[in-house]
Amino acid sequence: MKRIQHKMMWAVSASMLLAMCCPMLALAAEEAKEYVPSMYASFWSLIPPVVAIVLALITKEVYSSLFVGILIGGVFYSGFTFERTMTHVFQDGIIGSLSDAYNVGILVFLVLLGILVCMMNQAGGSAAFGRWASEHIKSRVGAQLATVLLGVLIFIDDYFNCLTVGSVMRPVTDKHNVSRAKLAYLIDATAAPICIIAPISSWAAAVTGFVEGEDGLSIFIRAIPYNFYALLTIVMMIALTIMGADYGLMRKHEENALKGDLYTTPDRPYANAEEEESNPKGGVIDLVFPIVVLIFCCVIGMIYTGGFFEGAGFVEAFSGSDASVGLMLGSFFAFIITIVFYAVRKVLKFGESMACIPEGFKAMVSPILILTLAWTLKAMTDSLGADVFVAEIVKSSSGGLVNLLPAIIFLVGCFLAFATGTSWGTFGILIPIVVEAFSKTNETMMIISISACMAGAVCGDHCSPISDTTIMASAGAQCNHVNHVSTQLPYAVTVAAVSCVTYVIAGFAQTPLLPLTIGVLLMIGVLYVMKSKNMNLE
Repeated sequence: MKRIQHKMMWAVSASMLLAMCCPMLALAAEEAKEYVPSMYASFWSLIPPVVAIVLALITKEVYSSLFVGILIGGVFYSGFTFERTMTHVFQDGIIGSLSDAYNVGILVFLVLLGILVCMMNQAGGSAAFGRWASEHIKSRVGAQLATVLLGVLIFIDDYFNCLTVGSVMRPVTDKHNVSRAKLAYLIDATAAPICIIAPISSWAAAVTGFVEGEDGLSIFIRAIPYNFYALLTIVMMIALTIMGADYGLMRKHEENALKGDLYTTPDRPYANAEEEESNPKGGVIDLVFPIVVLIFCCVIGMIYTGGFFEGAGFVEAFSGSDASVGLMLGSFFAFIITIVFYAVRKVLKFGESMACIPEGFKAMVSPILILTLAWTLKAMTDSLGADVFVAEIVKSSSGGLVNLLPAIIFLVGCFLAFATGTSWGTFGILIPIVVEAFSKTNETMMIISISACMAGAVCGDHCSPISDTTIMASAGAQCNHVNHVSTQLPYAVTVAAVSCVTYVIAGFAQTPLLPLTIGVLLMIGVLYVMKSKNMNLE
């Protein structure tokens, strides 16, 4: 009896202690949930990505530079405490990024693309296309223009664009001694800049999702003529190629490529893969068919996630699609169809196709690692309130000089996307602010400002070494990532400077034709000056 009473006393005591602790635990959980770092929404929130970018450009080493930026973000968030820094970096950052459903979908899509590229190479499709192209593309200019054309045609998604254009055109540009850095630039410049002016693309779907209370797709289409950065980037690529007006570090890479050195630096990604013998059974169809199937399946996957098969219209379904799931499903079914196609044609046995799975995955390890670190760095800047800080700057600058606001928004978008490495995140921050500021006052200025926001975000994304599109372009061209960033930056900055001038003009003219005409003339004039300067130095 005493033993029972003793147990009951312990049970009551434990219950009372638990009851006393519960409010304390709830309060602690609430405090943890509401924790706001002292550096939140301040200038310091932009320091981690800036440090990562500067270190990457100085040390030429991406992984450690990104991790240092992540670590600084964790230290700032934690208030310089060790335990909270480690848990924030690894649990909230790396694990949080890799457990995000959207991010995982993109990683699966990349792995499947890597496998498909490996299969196309093993089947001899890439080599066969190279032989076909060597008969029809006779010059370096032709090889570069063909790369631009293919990049323009593949407008569904920037990731898909980067890896597909790279795998198809790399043998052709290598044959004509086009440097890997130049190929990476052409791939990158026909990825995001093309997607942002294509109404049927994953980017259009993302942008329309941020335009609340308005017809998002209609606004996107009306904003295309004002997207000066994207349009002038196309002008830049074509004029640069035809005029042969390379400048900056790219000129050195191109001069070395003419001598047979496609890489310039000692780092030669995938150089050994070039020595592999091609499959003699392969034909051009073994490259074209998987790409066509991939495009078709990705479009079906996109509209499926948007509810097309449940009654939604095609445009509505594409606008409301989930790019991550759609591209993942599309690439998976393209993979299955390609296996069957190669088996029927007897260019790859089933076992050989399966052997491409680990090889394709290994080819994507580097971009996957950089993407994971870039996503983690973004998580650090988000937790420090970088988006809130930039949004407040934009709001405070919208009071005076309304006609200059498109140019200001363009520059802010450039800086934010460059620092964070994400254009979609920049859309999400700036577009709602623009819509709120102009939707009930000046609709034309709203369209121009939304376009300036999109152009600035693409420009910053184009320049940033921690941007996923920039990383994918390096992977697609099999180019050293830092080489790609350092050679591309002068070109992107040139287009950005001209675009800024066009947005100043557009803010006053409020029509696209005049600023775009002036922008095109300025762009060609700048390239002419750079070419004349290079000729004088020789």
